[in-house]
Amino acid sequence: MALKVELKPNERIIIGSCVVTNTDQRARLLIDGDKIPILREKDILTPETADTPAKLIYLAVQLMYLSPDPMAHHPTYFSLVRDIITAMPSGWPFIEGINNHILNGDLYHALKESKRLIAHEEALLESARKLGASVQQNERKSA
Repeated sequence: MALKVELKPNERIIIGSCVVTNTDQRARLLIDGDKIPILREKDILTPETADTPAKLIYLAVQLMYLSPDPMAHHPTYFSLVRDIITAMPSGWPFIEGINNHILNGDLYHALKESKRLIAHEEALLESARKLGASVQQNERKSA
């Protein structure tokens, strides 16, 4: 069954090892193939945009997904996993899910699970920001 993708004007998509850039009009593609990695622009992270530990995990999984030799990226991935689990133990269930998908060769679903890890990290960071703001407010009141 073919995958239907609608591209916005000037939107990019990775299909296999190629980057396809749409023209200035909407376009609809039907992509038929077996086990071809496909990533829409909104799902692509670059080293510059991977600015948190969870996003670095996503980037490592993305590189595995797009690579003809995913195992070449395993050392980087597992190093990042050690770091994130040390800093954020509550991320373990997400890491476990990502690991299971990687072991089963299902890198697309590993990417999806990585997005859940990013959302978890963002929720923790937001809670920390709110707590910090609350503490500062209380310090000002008592001063």
